[in-house]
Amino acid sequence: MHVQQRSLLLILTLFQATACSGSFIIGGREVKKPKPWMASVQSNNSHICGGTLIHQQWVLTAAHCKTFLQFKPIEVLLGAHSLTKDKNAMRVKVLCFHISPKFSATTRVHDIMLLKLQDKVQLKKNKVDVKKIPKSGKDIPAGTKCEVRGWGTTHVKNPKACDTLQELEVTVVDRELCNCYYNSKPTITANMLCAGNKQRDKDACWGDSGGPLECKKNIVGVVSGGSGCGNPKKPGVYTLLSKEHIDWINKIIKK
Repeated sequence: MHVQQRSLLLILTLFQATACSGSFIIGGREVKKPKPWMASVQSNNSHICGGTLIHQQWVLTAAHCKTFLQFKPIEVLLGAHSLTKDKNAMRVKVLCFHISPKFSATTRVHDIMLLKLQDKVQLKKNKVDVKKIPKSGKDIPAGTKCEVRGWGTTHVKNPKACDTLQELEVTVVDRELCNCYYNSKPTITANMLCAGNKQRDKDACWGDSGGPLECKKNIVGVVSGGSGCGNPKKPGVYTLLSKEHIDWINKIIKK
């Protein structure tokens, strides 16, 4: 399966939220503690991608998600655990998009996008809150344990959004090894990283694109793609919040 297919299938199906059968992203668990910075990026009220509220008026997500946002209204759902039953969730319209000028849909380099919200959101403790990005970009050593979260599908053969927020522990994979796994298609650059699980069927999957990768409680990356879901020899590919990406984010927000 080609590296873009994980994202392509996400586009082809405007997800309908469905109950999850105890497994995640795939192979994880339901989030127990509030993650008030998590955002569901939606087109016509359907979950498309994940995101992170990094500023009162800005959500960080993946650039390739823009392709899927074809039906208005385009909004983000903030403060949600359930996509359908959370009365305290906040729905905010997206004013505009900013995609890294270096993004390539073919190679998936610089797969990063900022969504400017129509209004600054009112922060509420444990409900809606900002997750600050690192001040300086640092590489993440292979072997580091991290978490990925999202409302993506829990079954590879059934690409429907999970109604409740899920999470999974993944481990950062050495770039050289990851490039061998992928035969450099895509090439994992210094602005990207790989993270996966040695067990099968434990991975980010369709609908998790754009969501955050957290290591030691810090956001270090954005879910970008991969080849299928849950294959230990095709770990998930992430956009690293490198110095270059952090400088770009700060430049856009300051404008």
